[in-house]
Amino acid sequence: QVQLVESGGGLVQAGGSLKLSCAAPGSIFRGGTMDWYRQAPGKQRELVATITASDSTNYADSVKGRFTISRDNAKNTVYLQMNSLKPEDTGVYYCRGWYTTYNYWGQGTQVTVSS
Repeated sequence: QVQLVESGGGLVQAGGSLKLSCAAPGSIFRGGTMDWYRQAPGKQRELVATITASDSTNYADSVKGRFTISRDNAKNTVYLQMNSLKPEDTGVYYCRGWYTTYNYWGQGTQVTVSS
């Protein structure tokens, strides 16, 4: 069973920073696109950031300039550096690895930003 494992969530005050990590099997990580999603209570899951196998990135408008997605190919790990956090960034953050032939999700990690 394929597992993507997120870590790094926690409680932080507004204006603070957190760095999330997602470790994936090499077969998933090397060829696919890696995404970070988040889901706030009572809301739909939304795409936060994307990085392709060729390191092309894209961000939701709400996090541009504050969040940075990156990948370490040697560690098969994707990161989400989150700066200037706001209470509205609170939610469960999920990692997703996908390609045309597969689509895998992690179990999620909670991020709570207090005002």
